Amino acid sequence: MSKSHEVPVYEQEKIQLQADLAAMIPKESLAVFNDDADQLGLDYVSALKLSVGDQAPLFQLPNAVNKIVALQDLLNEGPVVITFYRGNWCPYCNLVLNAYQRILPEIKALGANFMAISSQNPDSSLDMQTKHSLEFEVLSDSGNQVAKQFTTIIQNAVEAVDEAQKLGVDFYSFYDDQSREVPVPAVFILDKNGKVLFAKSEGGDYRLRVEPSEILNALKVTLNK
Repeated sequence: MSKSHEVPVYEQEKIQLQADLAAMIPKESLAVFNDDADQLGLDYVSALKLSVGDQAPLFQLPNAVNKIVALQDLLNEGPVVITFYRGNWCPYCNLVLNAYQRILPEIKALGANFMAISSQNPDSSLDMQTKHSLEFEVLSDSGNQVAKQFTTIIQNAVEAVDEAQKLGVDFYSFYDDQSREVPVPAVFILDKNGKVLFAKSEGGDYRLRVEPSEILNALKVTLNK
């Protein structure tokens, strides 16, 4: 495999991200965010609502341009990888979705499709998709109606939301409600019949994510390729 096609390592790229954040964000603000992530990691160790072997619920959600995307239509083409993320205000979500974009050719070569789901409104999803040149579906799950069937839903801490506001990030502008509810990040792989082949979350600490290599390895093993 050539260098340009090496599988990205999220944990390595996260080191640079955290160095960049430390240079950009006041120490006091960074402490609020890190304390929040630490606490979420303690509070939500096990987040998954579905396990390997379970039948995933079918759903239809609007994509970034408000077109309805049905899970069944993608399953008709083959396996589907689904990731739930917090929002494009979250730098760790941006980082990991960018990493997943870079393995999309390999995912496609294995006969699978990929989608990312958050409770953001379609306009915010479009911003996410455009900003990061994402070539997979970015779906809007208002009220986390789909996400809550797959992973745990948490309420983003007021302290973190307020601190982001001080830095010019209006958390509420990304959503159609004021609930502050977001999914605990998680990744699922479904076979063409909708059965869960792979299910993983690193828990409430949103700085931790499922590695791209884990997705590819799971696809190769479960699909015997």
